[in-house]
Amino acid sequence: MSDLKKPVLVVAAVIRRENDSEKRILLVRRGPDQSGAGFWEFPGGKVEPSESPEQALRREIDEELGIRIIVGALIDEQDFAYPTKTIRLRVYESITSDVHITLTEHDAMKWLKPEEIVKEELSAADRPFVDLLQGKR
Repeated sequence: MSDLKKPVLVVAAVIRRENDSEKRILLVRRGPDQSGAGFWEFPGGKVEPSESPEQALRREIDEELGIRIIVGALIDEQDFAYPTKTIRLRVYESITSDVHITLTEHDAMKWLKPEEIVKEELSAADRPFVDLLQGKR
């Protein structure tokens, strides 16, 4: 399998706040210096060779948001082809009790109920997971 076809493993978190009765989800917007700038996403990043997906997710969230999460169940995984690479995106349920978030790579954030998420505002790789979160699949 060529490097273009071999998927890069990427993880993302559907983060909810502990004790939030509305079960809102954290979305972050990609900053102006990033690929896909302006699109919203579930935070996360690439899994390094020495890490499990869960370890990578905790590390990425700490680096990008300055919070700790408890990684829960795998929601789903899907492959997504970009022009230069293919990623395999694994999305996990996660919770946090931290209240102070520091954005280091993103330029905005918002907490939304699943039904408030607008699929078209998300990065293309994140869109397939919205139906699962909204109970449509």
